[in-house]
Amino acid sequence: MVSPSLPSGFSFSQSSLQDYSDCPRRFQLRYIEQLQWPAVETEPILENERRQQEGQLFHRMVQQYMIGLPAEKLSQLAQTPNLSRWWENYLGTNFNLDGFALHPELTLAAPVGIYRLLAKYDLIAVKPGERVTIYDWKTNHKRPRDEWMAARFQTRVYKSMLIEAGGHLNDGNPFLPEQIEMIYWYAEYPGEPARFPYSSSQHKRNWDALTGLINEIGNHRHFPLTDDDKKCTYCPYRSYCNRGGKAGSTDEMAEAEQTDTEINFEQIAEIGY
Repeated sequence: MVSPSLPSGFSFSQSSLQDYSDCPRRFQLRYIEQLQWPAVETEPILENERRQQEGQLFHRMVQQYMIGLPAEKLSQLAQTPNLSRWWENYLGTNFNLDGFALHPELTLAAPVGIYRLLAKYDLIAVKPGERVTIYDWKTNHKRPRDEWMAARFQTRVYKSMLIEAGGHLNDGNPFLPEQIEMIYWYAEYPGEPARFPYSSSQHKRNWDALTGLINEIGNHRHFPLTDDDKKCTYCPYRSYCNRGGKAGSTDEMAEAEQTDTEINFEQIAEIGY
């Protein structure tokens, strides 16, 4: 049976590209067939759901603080131990943003053939003509390895898109890759941010790979299951594929991220499509 194709004008994101990379069938079920999620991703359900809600509220608190709401008023929203700890850690961190123009919760888009690529940033901090820093707030229970984060599509898409679509933040001039740094700030580990600089050679590899992958997905009609059934443990679509009915635990998912040794950033960047 031939699967339906992507509609013209489909908007890709780091999440959809990551889904396709992890499992083409998941991409098909989520973005083409748009099926409802039939299963939870991790256990215990209530704990995972609560932590996701806390993470969303934390992002809103930081965004509102960035646009000028007083920290004292926002602190009243931190009514759980996790939120209170994250907020205290955030307020106690010096991000050295003096002299930077701050752009919280900003979305950039760029055309890729008949499709679009989107990136929604937690914060872009710009010192025009000098440098720019991408910040992303993470509320992970465990801190992922830097090598694992370097290979994620979020890291690659966010840095690439800033060059391809962010010139209006730099007085109309495209940023140079060497001016860009991306920082993941971990609310549970405020003194251990992950920092990723950029370079012209990295950008060429990244953008060629991203545009090639998008074109590849657009030309596909068959979306096979991943061969790595470990990924199915945390996939909400696993029941459609007869890949098990029980979700993995949150701690197991974090442990899998820490011990994943198959990801190699340089190899991924060099793949030709």
